[in-house]
Amino acid sequence: MTEKPEVLVAPNLWLKALRTGVGVALFFFLFYIVGHYLWQFPFPEPMDLFQILLVSLGGVLLGVAFSRVWPLPPRPGFERIVRVFLLMIPALGIGLALHVWLQGPRPERALYLVFALAAWLGSGYIVRVET
Repeated sequence: MTEKPEVLVAPNLWLKALRTGVGVALFFFLFYIVGHYLWQFPFPEPMDLFQILLVSLGGVLLGVAFSRVWPLPPRPGFERIVRVFLLMIPALGIGLALHVWLQGPRPERALYLVFALAAWLGSGYIVRVET
């Protein structure tokens, strides 16, 4: 019988996940607003901002769920690299599906990258304890 590894869960996990999702969304809000003035991006409408918030919160939730299945190793190494690649494959796939579903045939925002970044940031809240 295999023993379950001991994990260290961040205190107030869901509050931290919510803060991370909102922080990622605020970063991209500012990015697209500044991008409008510097690089002539289309100005983000309220629905665009809502979509960015929705996608960033969803990405963080995917990262937390992935972290529950495969907690972050205690030390840097090859396992962390493999873990990131195995997280990014579904994150980019789900992000592309959300991107097409929310933005339609003429997308103006890179929602799939927002989703993948949020998933990566959300996957670091549960760490496996070294025994």
